Amino acid sequence: MKLFRCQACGNIVYFENRTCGRCGHRLGYIPESGIMSALDPAGGPNWTPRGADGALRRFCANADHDACNWLIPANGPDRLCRACRHNDTIPDIAVPERLAAWRDLEFAKHRLFYSLLRWGLPLATRAEDRVHGLAFEFLADPPDPAAPKVLTGHDNGVITIALAEADPAEVERRRSAMDEPYRTVLGHFRHEVGHHYWDLLVRDGGRLETFRAAFGDERQDYEEALARHYREGAPAPANWRETFVSAYATTHPWEDFAETWAHYLHIVDTLDTADAFGLSLAPPIDREGAYRARVDFDPYVEGDMDQIMESWAPVAIAMNSINRAMGRPDLYPFVLAPAVVKKLGFVHDLVRRTATESQETRGLERLAS
Repeated sequence: MKLFRCQACGNIVYFENRTCGRCGHRLGYIPESGIMSALDPAGGPNWTPRGADGALRRFCANADHDACNWLIPANGPDRLCRACRHNDTIPDIAVPERLAAWRDLEFAKHRLFYSLLRWGLPLATRAEDRVHGLAFEFLADPPDPAAPKVLTGHDNGVITIALAEADPAEVERRRSAMDEPYRTVLGHFRHEVGHHYWDLLVRDGGRLETFRAAFGDERQDYEEALARHYREGAPAPANWRETFVSAYATTHPWEDFAETWAHYLHIVDTLDTADAFGLSLAPPIDREGAYRARVDFDPYVEGDMDQIMESWAPVAIAMNSINRAMGRPDLYPFVLAPAVVKKLGFVHDLVRRTATESQETRGLERLAS
């Protein structure tokens, strides 16, 4: 995630900011250009961004609920921004607890869309594509305690996120019960959208054979694999860390891909943040250079997988060490064995190739117009 600067006073501001903490200017994010802009009132609901092309914009309708800070064209047909228009179902926001939980989910979802838009990945809504469109359902558990709980998951482009995942106590309970070293709302979004992009980029993108060579044959019974996992616990082999990024990834090749996809997004966005902060690691005690890193490249557009991993290993070690100094668990409690890095390379090539094709298509469309 990049850092941003208030164009009114030069203060450093962040992705979730609504106003500048120094000068008080209203801020809004312009997804088409990836700019967080200071805004000047332009009458009614309209604003003039200082950091863009000067075209009038207004806020996404969900800004009324403090669930979004993204901008849309003032004269456009949409009420919702590039991220919020993918919402199919939201909870009853008349209930304060549900409104607060939904806001937390939206903060994470917007970070997901930051990445997807940076790469130019396909992002049709359900209204635009009834078969392959991406939609989100944010659902609360039923009031009857005996009724089945909402399960977070993906079904043919529709991603369900349980509202309970915004409750820190419930997240910790589930993390412990499922023996997961890492469980966050953003992690859920990144994992579940991985299933969606498997459909679009692997299955429908003509890459099944290369996928099977890396992850295995997805034609094995998925429902039985999930049932076995939840019935018996994660039946991972003792040496699973040699070939899988997590124990859950051993459940089925689809889950292996979704877990690997999520970790690729974790790594790239964290390195993007490190680049924004000018992070450089050079421990004086490290005479061999194994813990040195200088993150001075944009991992969304630059660098091959070797460069990304060479930077990531020292950064992850430093993050974990800092967390331990605060008495907290490792921030990134995973070991990336060579076989796992190879799978990450598959995702890297898939995303970069798609991004390149998307850029070429947009270039041709501009020439045609």
